[in-house]
Amino acid sequence: MSTEPAPESSATFGPPGDGLQRLWTPHRMVYIGGQDRPTDSTVETCPFCRIPEGDDEQGLVVARGQRCYVVLNLYPYNSGHLMVLPYRHVSDFTDLDAAETVELAQMTQQAMRVSRAVYAPAGFNLGINQGEVAGAGIAAHLHQHVVPRWLGDANFLPVVGQTKALPELLGDTRRRLAEAWVTAGGGEEN
Repeated sequence: MSTEPAPESSATFGPPGDGLQRLWTPHRMVYIGGQDRPTDSTVETCPFCRIPEGDDEQGLVVARGQRCYVVLNLYPYNSGHLMVLPYRHVSDFTDLDAAETVELAQMTQQAMRVSRAVYAPAGFNLGINQGEVAGAGIAAHLHQHVVPRWLGDANFLPVVGQTKALPELLGDTRRRLAEAWVTAGGGEEN
């Protein structure tokens, strides 16, 4: 018989007697630790400049326009969290030319329409974080967030567990939104 203590399970690890269960999300450490984040602000290190050059399914691209494209957020706040980006590597909203500004706005509207058709959210958070200090994870390449929201989606997990439960895999989300984009008249399926 072993005299070593039994290993603690992840459900019981923590301060003794606190009575809390833990939901571990170690995959989030990649994001928190900054892995795959650009090392500088150049085009060469920018993932948003590389994504359109690759496969749409692999890159989670939902739709492409002439000047902008739509991609799923790899670290979403909610299922269906989209980002609308110019192909051109610009960091500030005021750096967009007139045609890019119009297409970014139109693709954001289409993203909302498609999200409503696929997921029926009760509302949206739309936003551009300008600069690291404002919360931009990749400040060197402008991106507009389109985050579907539902009543009650701010449940106890993010509040007390700093965890977000997402009911669908990113590949499935991308496929559903890309198919709906075509159906909604937004262009060819990617």
